[in-house]
Amino acid sequence: MLELNAISKTFDSKQVLRAVSLSVAEGEIVTLLGPSGCGKSTLLQIIAGLMQPDAGDVQWDNQPLVSVPPHLRNFGLMFQDYALFPHKSVAENVAFGLKTAKKTAVEQKTRITEMLQLVGLSGFEDRDVNTLSGGEQQRVALARSLAPQPKLLMLDEPLGALDRALRETLLDELRQILRSLGQTTIYVTHDQEEAFAISDRMLIMNAGEIVQAGPPQHVYATPNSEFTARFLGFSNVFSGVVSGDGVQTDFAELAVDTALLTGAVTKVLIRPEQAQLSDSTGIPGVVTDVSFRGATTRLRIDANGAHLDFELIDLPDIAVGDDVRIVPSKVQVIAN
Repeated sequence: MLELNAISKTFDSKQVLRAVSLSVAEGEIVTLLGPSGCGKSTLLQIIAGLMQPDAGDVQWDNQPLVSVPPHLRNFGLMFQDYALFPHKSVAENVAFGLKTAKKTAVEQKTRITEMLQLVGLSGFEDRDVNTLSGGEQQRVALARSLAPQPKLLMLDEPLGALDRALRETLLDELRQILRSLGQTTIYVTHDQEEAFAISDRMLIMNAGEIVQAGPPQHVYATPNSEFTARFLGFSNVFSGVVSGDGVQTDFAELAVDTALLTGAVTKVLIRPEQAQLSDSTGIPGVVTDVSFRGATTRLRIDANGAHLDFELIDLPDIAVGDDVRIVPSKVQVIAN
């Protein structure tokens, strides 16, 4: 439904977006994931019509949008701070977009009831929004965004102001709500776990460009660059030289399949959750940290000056300073 073609934007001689192209299908939840300053919020504002691109085209259902003002696009936009009207009740906040769409009083009341039931706030119509918790305010903001039945819903760091436990609870609820409505959605976040949990497809951005795109499972399993791997939380990324049997690093020769020619310099990713201790083979190192994480134990070792992190299950009694050997079962060559 949504098509962006070669969108570029520059502020004060700094190029924030570099010929970004993307598409969003009807009913799809697409996440823009990237560090602060990568251009994801600017891209969202261009889609909403709050900002004009310097170059490129925005289309909805094959119709150009760049010249269409924001209030005629029928897109919903929800920010991190919710932007609720503090002098209005819950119902009055939810009704805002309905009044703009000139719905009758009966239509407004019916829709408000439906939306508050959907977000788990039935009976909150007359509540003062200033008395609500952060999670309840987030639900009101979501109900207000969904009430006018937007063709596209855009969420800009919607859970960023909430604590971790509440964020995880609302994230599950949010995905269920969006899926039940078949709501076409773009979700902007810098949090990898949020992106994995809610996306049908995720687009990773860096320095104004989309550097990798695909279903969450695919992106997690096959990061295509050192930036992507590190941004997804993988710290075991090292330089090496392709040898006859794999890749030679400063601390060990790692068995890995690669189409690169012998002698080529590359990067390898050692997956922390796919490794096990060994008595005689594997990467030799000295334990520098042991951290219990519930189902797993995080083990950090120093291997000839390289620091490697592993998430191991059923770890025996090991202390800082112990000599160990670890055999990785999953090593990947990444592009650069």
